[in-house]
Amino acid sequence: MEKGLCYGALGVAVLMLLLFLVDIIAGFPFGGSPFAVVDVFGILASAIVAYLAWNASRDLK
Repeated sequence: MEKGLCYGALGVAVLMLLLFLVDIIAGFPFGGSPFAVVDVFGILASAIVAYLAWNASRDLK
């Protein structure tokens, strides 16, 4: 159960990271340049959550 939660959090974090990266590059899902600061903070938050999920999954081995 714990491994599934870790992998689920990792999947959601990677999905959000990709969405924010596509938005900052192409401006498609959320509107692009007016929200560039939000995109940068979203990328940082997604990367932090992805690292924490990966680290927690390694602790469960």
